[in-house]
Amino acid sequence: MAKILCVDDEPAAVALKQAILERAGHSVTTSSSANEAIVLLHRETFDAVVTDWKLGEESGRQILLAAKSGVQVPVVVVSGYCSEAFRAAKPQADIYLEKPVDAMELVAIIQALLH
Repeated sequence: MAKILCVDDEPAAVALKQAILERAGHSVTTSSSANEAIVLLHRETFDAVVTDWKLGEESGRQILLAAKSGVQVPVVVVSGYCSEAFRAAKPQADIYLEKPVDAMELVAIIQALLH
């Protein structure tokens, strides 16, 4: 079981990803904003991060930077803006998935990144 931070500003999207990951046996903490996610990353230890790229006026880039500073935490970007996220400056996410995400694919990717 891994401890995963899941970030999305759309309540239905974050609830879906949380349900997918919890059914796979993981512990999931959710956040609806980049600022809140960054506070959580500084306060707690996570094994992986699953984040949207566009979070209202905020960006998943801020979360990516926080997750990749210090201890390197694997980051999966799940977004309708994957091409924009992929072209962003380093550090890069470990993988980019287009919304809507396939549940089995997300679980398999998390498992692969954790091992």
